[in-house]
Amino acid sequence: MKTIYLVVPCYNEEEVLPETTKRLTAKLQSLQESGVVTPESRILYVDDGSRDRTWELICQYNRENPYVCGVKLSRNKGHQNALMAGLTTAREQCDAAISLDCDLQDDIEAIDRFLEEFEKGNDIVYGVRSSRKTDTFFKRTSAQMFYKFMKLMGVDIVYNHADYRLMSRRALDALMEFGEVNMFLRGMVPLIGFRSSTVTYERAERFAGESKYPLKKMLYFAFDGITSFSVKPIRMILSIGVIFMILSLVLLLYALIVKLTGNADAGWPTLFGSIWFLGGLQMFSIGLVGEYIGKIYTETKRRPRYFIEQILQK
Repeated sequence: MKTIYLVVPCYNEEEVLPETTKRLTAKLQSLQESGVVTPESRILYVDDGSRDRTWELICQYNRENPYVCGVKLSRNKGHQNALMAGLTTAREQCDAAISLDCDLQDDIEAIDRFLEEFEKGNDIVYGVRSSRKTDTFFKRTSAQMFYKFMKLMGVDIVYNHADYRLMSRRALDALMEFGEVNMFLRGMVPLIGFRSSTVTYERAERFAGESKYPLKKMLYFAFDGITSFSVKPIRMILSIGVIFMILSLVLLLYALIVKLTGNADAGWPTLFGSIWFLGGLQMFSIGLVGEYIGKIYTETKRRPRYFIEQILQK
């Protein structure tokens, strides 16, 4: 039998937390009765600076439920940092940790198959969505484009995998060796390189409450992932610059020939269009390079990823 921790980041989840606790408790009880996990297995909630009654409910369940533990961050630090805080806390107490979202979209019945793969010797087991039929057309299309673009940029990422995964203690120890402040676990975990496998599952609708990833956050998350793991965008800027330099020389030669033959036109639309296009390209390039410089600035300060205000244990 193995000691398993279910690590669940929470941000303003008071609406769904009672049902999540009910279902995860039933799952751990079932696994314990089947002799799959030890009685020391736990549910570890990580409160990421919630503004509602999330932490109050976690404290209540910690008193009433033998499985529930909790970690409270001092302020909101984002999903990835909250998840890292939970995995770091669970690492010393478990043989493996399974991270999942609080909204019950991740199929908890897949945990049985996670553990089966773990028993086969896999240190990392990725939960992969079998389809995206529950997503809107925009979210489904944008997500597929994101994964394909990440692959194109050279980022080793598991297609249709979010943060529903099992990691052994050995894999967690390896994950702690990563020191960067800009966290993108979907790209970091595959870099560990230990034996891994995948488990497919059907992602459900959110049980209650609102999504904590609106379009703005999704776009920022995607951009953060790309700039954290690939320098190809900067190389693309260099390539585009070389292409436009060659193109400008060709156009300059053409303009000279036209001038010498006496067939020159005013060409104001072309001139202004070129200036505006190149100006926009330069501004975009400067902004992209600035994003990389900003990440370097953040990393060099070596500030802590988060501060833990309180830990509830059993």
